[in-house]
Amino acid sequence: MNIVTTPDSVLQIATAAMARTPDERLRTVMAALTRHLHAFVKDVHLTEEEFEQALEFIVGIGQATGEKKNEVVLAADLLGVSTLVALLNNQDPQGESPAALLGPFWRANAPLCQAGESIARSSTPGVPLEVRGVVRDTQGRSLAGAIVDAWQASPVGLYENQDPEQDDMNLRGRFETDAEGRYHFRTVRPAGYPVPTDGPCGVLLRAQQRHPNRPAHLHFMVSKPGHKVLISQVFADDDENLESDPVFGVTRRLIGCFEPQRGGEQATLQYDFVLEPGEMKFPRPPIP
Repeated sequence: MNIVTTPDSVLQIATAAMARTPDERLRTVMAALTRHLHAFVKDVHLTEEEFEQALEFIVGIGQATGEKKNEVVLAADLLGVSTLVALLNNQDPQGESPAALLGPFWRANAPLCQAGESIARSSTPGVPLEVRGVVRDTQGRSLAGAIVDAWQASPVGLYENQDPEQDDMNLRGRFETDAEGRYHFRTVRPAGYPVPTDGPCGVLLRAQQRHPNRPAHLHFMVSKPGHKVLISQVFADDDENLESDPVFGVTRRLIGCFEPQRGGEQATLQYDFVLEPGEMKFPRPPIP
């Protein structure tokens, strides 16, 4: 009998309807999602008003997504889901570099730059920062020809696509490692910044009395054929929000040493990456 009779009968009928799904992985994932959603609704005894609010939130994060930001990705970040997925799928059993969430502001096809070039293309004020490191495989061998894609917010806390004062692709660049696996670029020291709060995610943060401020960091995506693409972030070791990142992105090994030079007038960061063998598969850009 596939006619609903009680609240408890809905789950069995719904999962039975999905059992014919030809794709085995899709069948497994959707059955589990349905079971957990039904259990959640029953656990909190979700009211009709709360259900309506939840649907409005989902519609709202879709409507708030556009060329300037991806509110759907931001929602996953604020719930800790993005970090959980990154950690579950990157357990570094052979010493690979720790992964981190992609975030809502990565853009594909950043300019390919020469070693030592600056990614500050606008007149971007801030403390000059020199970044160096080596890319290796799990055997400790240097990887020549790896691409290190770096991007960051400006010292005022905005990515270039958010800020009309910045040139296109400002503070974004890709660098190819040399014969010894080394990469090197110049930039300005990033500042911490609030995640966007002008949409449904901001409403949620305020309702939970959570601050929106991410600690200062650089984003990295490191790739080479024959290796899994590494998505990571490196955080400033002196930032006050390291232990309260609203998207839960900080892990111990992702904290880098932003070393002051010349009495704080300049800074350096040395950070190495280790890639694991695998398919070089890139994520879909959250924004154009």
